[in-house]
Amino acid sequence: MTDTILPDVEPPTPDQTATEAGAEPRVLTRHVPIKRVVVLVNPLSGSVGPRAAAEVEAILAGYPCEAEVVELVGATMDAQINTALASAPDVLFVLAGDGTARAAASKAGPKGPLVAPLPGGTMNMLPKALYGTTDWKVALRNALEHGRSQCVSGGSVEGQAFYCAGIFGSPALWAPAREAMRTGKLSLAWTYGRRALRRAFSGKIRVELDGGKARKSEALVLISPMISTAMDEPVGLEAAAMDPADAAQAFRLAATALFSDWRQDPSVVTRPARRIRIKARSRIPAVLDGEPTLLPHDTTVTFIAKAFNALVPEPPAPAPVEGAA
Repeated sequence: MTDTILPDVEPPTPDQTATEAGAEPRVLTRHVPIKRVVVLVNPLSGSVGPRAAAEVEAILAGYPCEAEVVELVGATMDAQINTALASAPDVLFVLAGDGTARAAASKAGPKGPLVAPLPGGTMNMLPKALYGTTDWKVALRNALEHGRSQCVSGGSVEGQAFYCAGIFGSPALWAPAREAMRTGKLSLAWTYGRRALRRAFSGKIRVELDGGKARKSEALVLISPMISTAMDEPVGLEAAAMDPADAAQAFRLAATALFSDWRQDPSVVTRPARRIRIKARSRIPAVLDGEPTLLPHDTTVTFIAKAFNALVPEPPAPAPVEGAA
């Protein structure tokens, strides 16, 4: 008796197994109706990759809904977002960089479809705030199976929206250097760092909160209600004025600017505000949800109470208290 030699075959992935004939489809969330889904994928974004579109299609094949996957192309990206929104999907998923996610959410607005920005960029501030993970496949499945509608507030400045946090002033200059260092681009980090050092402390900004008295500050951070721990209701942006005593303290604050608890630092004063005017002698460096930009020397930030509606997983039910009746 001779042994049968079988050809080498790679074992199926879980997504392939789920879509085999006879496999039970996965169950969609009961909180919102999902009949049609559009997914925008930018394969060139930080953590996406060339196989992402095919991987998205394989995952969606296991769900009982119509799905369309669109690969974004730089020159036509804006038009592709508009076309996707015009097709009136129930949910628009965005697997791309932070800027693309913000653009799609801004275009959708409060009257558009649910938007689900998956972690496909480098900093992924908005996806982390909504899904608490940097694994886009986990975020996609959780949103589809447990998602509910959540109204997201934010801010708007010079036609640009942000939904997590904005940093204004000299510490914002350190953000590109920090990101280059994080991704291992040491030469670029050094260039950005030298540029930040040259501009740091060259002039303070003047900040007016809701038409109040202007005060000088080294920098200002505006934190959205979604991630602020100081506000229970979306009554405005949490304004945190920074006044570091020296360069070392400024660097420390800038290095943790987007994630630290500002209220624990004695050089920071916070309060909610809906209209914030920022003035300086020159253009104002800023970071909006992780994206660096330069703003006019006299600029106004406005609070948007209902910016867009996101599809987010329902929070897990609280664990039962031991001994409770």
